[in-house]
Amino acid sequence: MVDLILRNAVVVTADAERRVIRDGAVAVEGGRIARVGTAEEIGAEARSVVDAGGMLLMPGLINTHCHAADSLFRGLVEDLPLEPWLRKVWKAEAATLDPRTVRLGATLGLAELLLGGVTTVMDMFWHPRETVAAARDLGMRVSTGGIFFDGPGIDGLGPAERMAQAGAFFDDFADAPDVLAGCFPHGSYTVGPEHLAESKALAAARGGLFCTHAAETRAERADIETRYGASVIRHLDALGLLDARTVLAHCVWLDEEEIAILARTGATVSHNPLSNLKLASGIAPVPAMLAAGVRVTLGTDGAISGNDLDMWLAMRLAAVLHKGATLDAGAVATGQVLDMVTRDAATALDAADRIGALEPGKFADMILIDLGRAHAVPLFDPLTHLVYSCARSDVRRVYVGGVEVVRDGALLLHDIEATLDAVRDLVPAIAASVAP
Repeated sequence: MVDLILRNAVVVTADAERRVIRDGAVAVEGGRIARVGTAEEIGAEARSVVDAGGMLLMPGLINTHCHAADSLFRGLVEDLPLEPWLRKVWKAEAATLDPRTVRLGATLGLAELLLGGVTTVMDMFWHPRETVAAARDLGMRVSTGGIFFDGPGIDGLGPAERMAQAGAFFDDFADAPDVLAGCFPHGSYTVGPEHLAESKALAAARGGLFCTHAAETRAERADIETRYGASVIRHLDALGLLDARTVLAHCVWLDEEEIAILARTGATVSHNPLSNLKLASGIAPVPAMLAAGVRVTLGTDGAISGNDLDMWLAMRLAAVLHKGATLDAGAVATGQVLDMVTRDAATALDAADRIGALEPGKFADMILIDLGRAHAVPLFDPLTHLVYSCARSDVRRVYVGGVEVVRDGALLLHDIEATLDAVRDLVPAIAASVAP
């Protein structure tokens, strides 16, 4: 007998065929999906059966770029472009962050994501072990690892110490099913060529992921061209950093040749439309990237730049922004957007065999969406509803590895009120850190 069956749902599998099963069911055994089919095919013999009538069942969303602990600074720095914005952000971070406060901020940000149906997040931030601890408290998966930043940064480490800590992170988490380990240099304008290459070599040697910010602003592009005589993507390519285990956040300022480089190397782009718009960074050439065969996924960036961590808003922006920018209503198709937060995101994290679709053998990371609200009726096409009508408030239940971690807007494994109170206590000191 299987452990769990969710039945009578509209099942969006997010598999290669993008199958939708209108009267569907999923059976779970040992934390993994055992069977997917119609409710009649799956039956109701299980230790626990959930009648999901009136709901849609789909894989948990995957966010491929976030700084969850920056939720501590939500709304602190406003109406500035990236470069002066960063200078003020870093001042607040330096005055506030230590392992304890990073744990608080990561818990706050990851809780927001999980309540909105995100079950896996790729997160780049100081003290990554604290982010892992926060994710485990909540019951979700996280991709993170050693942070690289020339100069001491807020943690006061030098290059040798950063390399040692990154290696130790792999030692401790390389085989953990809930942690996708990697190396996370901040960007080519904050990490020199030698340390970029060293971090990539470590990731490659340990079979890990590699993630960095890239080509986010016009100023960044000009800076890298001045320093190294090449644009950002050409610079990264010349260093041998681009391959199928590389995730590049943003990629707003690209030319045709750079898009071709991304396609050739198999590197993934994490598109962060809300952050790019709010910081006036520009609009990434997503339709051109998709047409060239570049894998594009979606991220929220941090709540300090976009003010929330809403993947449903990111999906809707990714779907409509490029239609308006290109005057082409078919610029980014509905199915492509859903792939960005499910199958393609799992592939980007080198985890397509484990997450990203409702298929036998994969982890039972699943979310139930309420279809009984006014904005969900009538329902002609479930995929269209998910991209254009659904909101994070529609998420009723969240399962990670078959374990229910959210029900009806409440976290089941963590008392978020204690976290909220602790974060509120930090507000006066944070505000004072950036006061004139």
